[in-house]
Amino acid sequence: MITTGNSTQAFYGRSQLFMGGLRAEAESLQRQVSTGERIARSSDDPVAASRLRALARHEALGSIDAGKARRVDEDLQLTTNALQSVADDLIRARELTLWASSETTGATEHAAIATELEQLRERIFATANALDSGGRPLFGGTSGTVAYQKDAAGTVTYAGTASPGEIDLGQGQSITRGFAGPDIFEFTSGGAPADVFGSLAALASALRGGAADPSQAAQDALARLDDALGSVTRAQTVSGARSAWLEVVQDRQIDQSLVRNQQMADAGGVDLTSAIARLQQVLTVLEASQASFARVASLSLFERI
Repeated sequence: MITTGNSTQAFYGRSQLFMGGLRAEAESLQRQVSTGERIARSSDDPVAASRLRALARHEALGSIDAGKARRVDEDLQLTTNALQSVADDLIRARELTLWASSETTGATEHAAIATELEQLRERIFATANALDSGGRPLFGGTSGTVAYQKDAAGTVTYAGTASPGEIDLGQGQSITRGFAGPDIFEFTSGGAPADVFGSLAALASALRGGAADPSQAAQDALARLDDALGSVTRAQTVSGARSAWLEVVQDRQIDQSLVRNQQMADAGGVDLTSAIARLQQVLTVLEASQASFARVASLSLFERI
């Protein structure tokens, strides 16, 4: 049995199929030019799509690690400022103590010096309870409460944890979160344990008449203040070293992110020059095909008779 097809129907079908393919290719190229991405579905290039998914996961994890590093950097800046404030207050306290140690300083001056020392103690207490970028105690270790607390008698005690804890920065790297209060405000002087708050309180009390010889008490306190300042200075050195190392880590994170982005561009990106040139070519062919189809479709056999 012989079947005769309709040539006109076949012509229309082939033309629509051809121009539909050109339109689909033009739309795909337009999408690539506008988004800069070559792959819309995994089926477009399964191998490249798999590579892109893996790189995207690494980039997401890298962004999390970079965010942690930024927060640590902010906390280190806060720590640096707090330590400098404490150091300045201790230097001022030492200057006052040196003045008080003079035999020519009288009771009125001793009382005035005691008042300022108490004010410095309160300011150091406030600094010791400073908060980090997340609202946690800067010098409280891993505790979520205040670092230092004061009882009714004015005695200051540490309320945080012994360890400041560590923050994971990814790729096996971590950094100590900060300092626990005792690392800064407690020290050894003359072979005996001491702390900043107790030393300043005892000195102020001695200058107000609590000691038989206030000038000698001030002279004895100078060594403790030097040791206290030394403890703060060591913490400043450690903080500076951590900041320098963190800067190296952040630079490495930036470099790795740039490499990943380049790999993603190579795997799924578009060569815009080639894509635009191909788009122009396809649009030209499509326009010509539409014009030819319209021309041929309008022809009639009766026009040739």
